[in-house]
Amino acid sequence: MALRIEPARAEDLDAMAGLLGLLFTQEAEFRPDPALQARGLRAILLDPAVGQLLVAREGGAVVGMVSLLWSVSTALGGPVAWLEDLVVAEDRRGQGLGGALLAAAVALGRERGLLRITLLTDGDNARAQALYAAQGFGASPMTPMRILL
Repeated sequence: MALRIEPARAEDLDAMAGLLGLLFTQEAEFRPDPALQARGLRAILLDPAVGQLLVAREGGAVVGMVSLLWSVSTALGGPVAWLEDLVVAEDRRGQGLGGALLAAAVALGRERGLLRITLLTDGDNARAQALYAAQGFGASPMTPMRILL
């Protein structure tokens, strides 16, 4: 079957929430909560000013996803994005889907005139870091910090 990367649709929400559940079992700082993941995805999907969700679709099945959230950089004086989530179904890993999704996100950023895409990855996730580096991402000297409200 042919693989397509395309904008997500409302009927993809459950599949995307499932993929995020998989991602959040692997990330040190998060835990899966399907209701919260669906709510966050819906907020992005319903308001294009917030961001863009792309899915990797094979046949009718969603086998991967990536999300970009729009912002403005005062340092760069223009539009930037956070790459919030990139995840591929476990049985499809190692087949180039992550790279294809990441390349599609970067291409979308270029089309939109973004000046930067920023992402966070677990410090011990060497596989993800290699994927990002292969697409031109580099480590930042800045230290991420956050507060949960």
